[in-house]
This record gives sequence, C-alpha cells and structure tokens, in this order.
Amino acid sequence: MRYVQIDTESDPGSTSFPSTEKQKDLSRLLAEELRSMGIADAHLDNHGYVFATIPSNSRRNVPVICFCAHVDTSPDSSGRGVKPILHKKYSGADINLPDDPSQIISKKHHPYLEEKIGDDIITASGTTLLGADDKAGVAVIMDMAKFLMEHPEYPHGKIRILFTPDEEVGRGVEKLDMKVLAADFGYTLDGSELGSIEDETFSADGMEVIFHGISAHPGFAKRKLVNAIKIAAEFLKAFPTEHLSPETTEGREPFVHPVYMQGGAEKAWVELIVRDFDTKKLKEHEDYIKHLAETAITKYKGARVEYKVHEQYRNMKEVLDQHPDVVNHAMEAIERAGLTVRKSHVRGGTDGSRLSFMGLPCPNIFTGEMAFHSKQEYVSVQDMQKAVETIVHLE
Repeated sequence: MRYVQIDTESDPGSTSFPSTEKQKDLSRLLAEELRSMGIADAHLDNHGYVFATIPSNSRRNVPVICFCAHVDTSPDSSGRGVKPILHKKYSGADINLPDDPSQIISKKHHPYLEEKIGDDIITASGTTLLGADDKAGVAVIMDMAKFLMEHPEYPHGKIRILFTPDEEVGRGVEKLDMKVLAADFGYTLDGSELGSIEDETFSADGMEVIFHGISAHPGFAKRKLVNAIKIAAEFLKAFPTEHLSPETTEGREPFVHPVYMQGGAEKAWVELIVRDFDTKKLKEHEDYIKHLAETAITKYKGARVEYKVHEQYRNMKEVLDQHPDVVNHAMEAIERAGLTVRKSHVRGGTDGSRLSFMGLPCPNIFTGEMAFHSKQEYVSVQDMQKAVETIVHLE
C-alpha cells in the first residue's frame, strides 16, 4: 500500500529511458529497503534498474534464479494520487469506491471475486488505477527477500532480484545488460489469478500507417485538396468490429488495434498494434491492414500511403518449450504452496517475453492483481502472500 502511493506512471510518447524520471522514486526506495535488509549490493543504476543479490547458502551447485517485477504503472489510467483502501474480510457484496460513486467493483463484472470471499482486498479510491500491476509483484519479491534474509536456516541458491521501469510501454528490458544480471533463468511476478503460471504470450508488432494527402487553401481547394485526415478516417471505418478487435476477442484469438492517430490535411498517421500467438501470422494481419489502407486511398486521386513495422516482442513459449524444467519447477512450487496449478496464457506481453529471447527463459507467476489498467483494479492480500510462499518453494 506504500508502494502504490508513489506515482510511477510511464509515458509512451517519451524518448528518454526510463520514460519518466518519477519511476526512479520507487526504485530508489526499493534499493534502500533491500540494503536495510542486509543485501549489500542492492543498487539503482543509471537506466532505472534495481539489482540485488541474495547469496546462496546451499551446499549444492544450483542455478541462479532471477525474480523480476516492473515498477511503472500503465498510462491508460492515472497513477497520480493513488489512495489505497483495504477492505478486510470481503463479504461478497459490491465494492463501492468512495471518490467516484460510478466505480463499483462487482462479482457480476469481476467473477474472480467469488473466490475471494473472506480475503482482504485492496482497491484504489475510484479516480485512479491501483497499480497492483505490477507493484503487487514488487511487494511479493520484497517480502520474499525479507523472509530469506531473516531465515538463513532456509536453504536456497543464489537469487538475483531485478526491478525494471517502462514495462507498460514495451521497453522494460531495452537497456538491460544480461552480463550484469548474470542469472540462469527467471520468473516475472506479474500474473493474476491464484495458482496461475503463464508460459505463453502474444507475439507482437507495432505498425504505423502514414497517409499523404495534398494541401491547399480551403477557400481555393476545389479539385486540389486531398485531405489525409479523411483518408485516415475512411481507413479506420473499414476495420472489423466482430473479429480481429480487442473488444470482441478472447482466449487465443488475435487482434489488430489502432491506438493513436494524429495529423492534418497534408499528412495523417495511425499507430496500431498487431497481436497473435502464432508469430507467423503477424505478417498476414499486417498485409490485411495494408489492404484496408490501399482501398481507402483509391477514392482520393494523388494520395499515397506508406508503412512502418517494428517488432515489439515474441511469444515466450517458443523459448520455454526448449526449457520445460523452468515451467515444471514453478508448477511444483505452486503445488507445494497448497494450490491448484492454473496453467494459462497472457493476452499481452511481459518483461519475460523479451527476457526469454535475450537468453533468460522466464515464465510469469501469479500475484493476484486483477482488472489491471483500470480504476476497478484490485488485489487480494492472501493471493500475494501465497505468491511469496510459492517463490520461496522455488528456491
């Protein structure tokens, strides 16, 4: 609850790294708290990464494990002025958020709450997100570190702790030096439902479609002006609504999604994200977007269009299938914590997506964070504590 009150919202429009300096406010605090536990090498580097090492106390030669969480919160909803509220022994009734009466967390819209009756639930107050994504993961790792430092009799291998910035804007490990991290495999703590482990994510590309029109003074524009804004609007109007859109897909269904539009009469551009669990199909979706754009400009003589595509991340399963023990050990640890394993997939990405392709096989473990990126975000204290227990068993 302390961590979520520190504003760490990242900025997709920024070119700096991290995208906002305020993310370091929390990272600096975490490094200080780790040092106060007796973890001598805990530090914040110039890029905003927090590194720390809990030395091995095992007589066996075991792999080095990294536990990772991100400090930033999504720009989809404000992270400034978060007021966390602890709802003890949740009764099952609707949770009314006091600062905005229209924000009601109900079992109807959040069916997972049915499983949380009796738990202690943390929410925000109704005007901001909570930030459990991923400060719940941060808290879980910090609690794990505190437990191990206070219980040296508990055997474990060498543990590397990593807190990253900018995960929410897709740049979380962009500046990470894997030689400095020096781990054999890792786990992100950025999952949701109790007992879940995720070994599969979307593969993702970003795409920009740029429409070029012809500028002319509007008072003298007849047969001269070709308005790029109107072309872009026609392009967007052609997008499907019953399939290939986030609001009408689920499970392993792919989507293409316009996320930003800007421009004027002479030039307008649309930024999109392209998502599919099958990496090979990304090009098929991108070709479909190009087809919609080419169709839109046929009505506008003299107009032209160009495209830019860049890779964002790839499905971690492509790497994790080559290292089945990494997932199997996590499933065993979940069971040792007395839980039923929920093996699932992420309709998005995690730092683990990119870390896996950077040489650190890295599935995602639950923290209890739910309804992320929204004002109705919540997390169960008991779910977080079970996440701590799970990763302690992993060591």
